[in-house]
Amino acid sequence: MVILGIDPGTAVTGYGVIRVDGNAVSWVDSGVIVTDTSQPLCRRLRIIYDGVCLKLDEHAPERVSVEEAFYGKNVHTTLVLGHARGVAMLAAAQRGCEVSEYSPREIKKSVTGNGNAAKEQVEYMVKMLLRPPGAKLRQDAYDALAVAMCDFHNMGARLLKNSSKARTK
Repeated sequence: MVILGIDPGTAVTGYGVIRVDGNAVSWVDSGVIVTDTSQPLCRRLRIIYDGVCLKLDEHAPERVSVEEAFYGKNVHTTLVLGHARGVAMLAAAQRGCEVSEYSPREIKKSVTGNGNAAKEQVEYMVKMLLRPPGAKLRQDAYDALAVAMCDFHNMGARLLKNSSKARTK
């Protein structure tokens, strides 16, 4: 199974692709989709949409996991981030992928064991667990890989829960 993780942003959207084989997980691809912040939002959203579509077509994931918006003090920023999330989720839905959403806290806890982990801790654990090759990735790519890893961990938990329900019937 292939999972595409997305860390949405209107300036930089991170993506991370992992392959799941039983209990084993491995790195496939990761990087960022960068937009020109001087461009109108509609053009930037089109770039994000096209970039996500390209990765969906390239890797044909069964599942796509997206980080939920962080609800901070700036409502405008949260709303704009929602647009980036929306175009990524639309692209995945158009290709028939199952889409999951996870909060930043869930993602950090899944990868590091600590829902309050620093970005550096998340990056370190992603490096240790997936061993992405090459030069240092941008933080957004590590975050996207962490989103995919979170979905992998939650997928296992859902399977266990469903199998225990089936045994009790």
